[in-house]
Amino acid sequence: MLRLLRYIGHRLYTTWATFWFVLPFVLTYPLQWYLSRRPQHHRYLHALNRQWARLFILMWGVPVETIRKQPLPPGQPCVYVANHSSYIDIPLLFRSIPGWLNIMGKSSLAKVPLWGPIFGSVYITVDRSSAVSRGRAMVQARRTLEAGRSVVIFPEGRIGQHPGQQLDEFKEGAFQLAIAAGVPIVPVTMPLNHRFMPDVEGLRVRYSPLAIILHEPIPTAGLTAEDAPELKQRAFSVIASALRPQAGGIPEASTWRKPAPAPPPACQRTSA
Repeated sequence: MLRLLRYIGHRLYTTWATFWFVLPFVLTYPLQWYLSRRPQHHRYLHALNRQWARLFILMWGVPVETIRKQPLPPGQPCVYVANHSSYIDIPLLFRSIPGWLNIMGKSSLAKVPLWGPIFGSVYITVDRSSAVSRGRAMVQARRTLEAGRSVVIFPEGRIGQHPGQQLDEFKEGAFQLAIAAGVPIVPVTMPLNHRFMPDVEGLRVRYSPLAIILHEPIPTAGLTAEDAPELKQRAFSVIASALRPQAGGIPEASTWRKPAPAPPPACQRTSA
């Protein structure tokens, strides 16, 4: 009975969370499409995206712990580097980081129906299997920083294989970019997103607290390209230090059926 009630609760909460994610987008889609068609209006579209993220996270009813280790440099563009563990990483970043952001996401995001073309026209998309696409994305990011707009990059390049427990190896591009542009690196840790919506087949949503930690900016003034590996390792250590291994692992799939009993050991089957 408890298993059935838990299953029903999971299904109801998943429906609730999906409803509040989809409804504001549907209602504002004509405005989003209009703003996405005109580059001079992209700033307002990002502001709309931030309010959308704030609304649906609020309606999810989950507590969000936001920690800022140090005030961010006013008027200073930065390269934010964050761990990647869930589909909700981008909304939580939009909700928590002030200003007009650009974000580097995988090219497949631009193929999502309705929302994808809007994302692809306003933000940076990259096919990480293509050297040409990676180079083009870095050029776009450099121009973004030169225009005074901060950039968010996931240096793992994908959702981590062990979310909440350990980070995948960082790529060096974000750190080369920050050094070349002379802007600070801001490490960001999101230790609990995988508990709410993990990267699994299908849709799996679980009520869970969220947290985001914006660490102290790391200056890059005076650094050269040769310092990128050390800068990368420093940011890696800072982000990893705020993970919460006790919250690691993926929530189990929900089912109302009792699990089938495990088969007896092979030696017992043989002797029988």
